[in-house]
Amino acid sequence: MPNFYEFFAGGGMVRAGLGPGWTCLFANDFDHKKGLSYQANWGTGGELKIGDVRNVSATELSRCADLVWGSFPCQDLSLAGGGAGLKGERSGTFYPFWDVITDLIEEGRAPKIVAIENVCGTLTSHAGKDFRAICRTFAEAGYRYGALIINASLFQPQSRPRLFVVGVLHNVKIDPSLLSPEPIEPFHTRALCRAIDSVSARHREKMLWWNLPTPPRRKTTFADIIEENPTSVEWHSPAETKQILAKMSAVNLAKVEAAKRSGRRMVGGVYKRTRFDENGVKVQRAEVRFDDVAGCLRTPAGGSSRQTILVVDGNKIRSRLISSRETANLMGLHDTYKLPKNYNEAYHLTGDGVVVDVVRHLARYLFEPLLGVATQAEKAAGASSPANRIPVFAVRSSSSLKC
Repeated sequence: MPNFYEFFAGGGMVRAGLGPGWTCLFANDFDHKKGLSYQANWGTGGELKIGDVRNVSATELSRCADLVWGSFPCQDLSLAGGGAGLKGERSGTFYPFWDVITDLIEEGRAPKIVAIENVCGTLTSHAGKDFRAICRTFAEAGYRYGALIINASLFQPQSRPRLFVVGVLHNVKIDPSLLSPEPIEPFHTRALCRAIDSVSARHREKMLWWNLPTPPRRKTTFADIIEENPTSVEWHSPAETKQILAKMSAVNLAKVEAAKRSGRRMVGGVYKRTRFDENGVKVQRAEVRFDDVAGCLRTPAGGSSRQTILVVDGNKIRSRLISSRETANLMGLHDTYKLPKNYNEAYHLTGDGVVVDVVRHLARYLFEPLLGVATQAEKAAGASSPANRIPVFAVRSSSSLKC
């Protein structure tokens, strides 16, 4: 059974995505409230350490991890952030996270796979310097690595593109079927290719193009996950809904009219924006999208990032905040996942997380084949039907490793 360490673990969404076929040896997060959610869902077996990653020592990590995952904070890399990048207080935790990996390497316990996740703004932060620094870090530590942009909308009705960089230790055999000779859509976007073009030739030598299958077409829409009787929020009064509509421009009101005539229930995400009116005066506008996909969940700092939804059933229009359970569903969490009772805490937990389905896709089609273990789908089928199997491959490990 493969095992892993999870840094910046939050509520354990990566653990949920990896699934029961993986063993968590260590987890770390700075936020004690998230830690309570982690333990509420995954138990108190002692693998979770709450505290700054700067205070984590490799001696605290047992055994030798097959996978180390790090979803380090995005605020300084986000397009909406302050632009501090990897020099920032929060996103700069990438370096103490990697210090732990460096210590593991020096102890002969180098993890076979290291995966990091962050916002796509990483590609352009500091004119690409931060992305190049990440690539340099992987390459100089002895890892071949590849980058992917995966939008959660392939799996769940939420627009959430994220950058993933997956590195493999130099002595792990990679089957050629896991690689492409050149970039392939949808996971290698033009923006990613531009960022990679700026990486030095020396560090590009260790760069790979991971070859992942595209998932089946998603069948679920935003409307499918909406609760009729949510417990964490209340429906707005008709007057409050009218106030939202009154802030819409003519083109956004036209979207609402089209939704009314669609012949089905439609749910739109409403976003408050400051715009200039026809007289050049700044006004607050309510803008709506009806594309069957929620906007990207963000942490509700100051309440400004909490999504309002507009539910249109023919001529009936209702509005309210998106519920905490709906945010969990958009992250791929099962209904049995225990959320904090406080709305903002639940929203903060989900808005900071990694979509479960994306992790499972990476695990099934990349991590597990690299480690030479049967996928969960194969185990469920008893590995009896070759037609239902994806290939698995052996790992060649150096005899100097102590694990």
